[in-house]
Amino acid sequence: MIVAFSVAPSGGPSPEGDPGGVSAAVADAVLVVRSSGLPHRTDSMFTTIEGEWEECMDVVRRACEAVGRHGPRVSLVLKADIRPGRSGEMSGKLERLEAAVERAQGEAGRGQ
Repeated sequence: MIVAFSVAPSGGPSPEGDPGGVSAAVADAVLVVRSSGLPHRTDSMFTTIEGEWEECMDVVRRACEAVGRHGPRVSLVLKADIRPGRSGEMSGKLERLEAAVERAQGEAGRGQ
């Protein structure tokens, strides 16, 4: 499966009075992802991981726990592509998309 998620602190400073910050909290979550060993990609909006259900959900849970240390509340947005028996889809989907774009550009060029 592929899971794209965004996690951030919400609701002010932690109970210990550490104001933290969104960047520091997200950095802690990204460290969880990077140490997971799963294929991953982080961009300005989401972190995407690929693996089995249990692996992915464990990483998301641990990333939320890491962010939770920065404040009393955590916001999580998650989207999943559940496709049993498939792997390498983080790059495979992009390769198929790029091939389709090239075909469309070629067809548009012939039609002008």
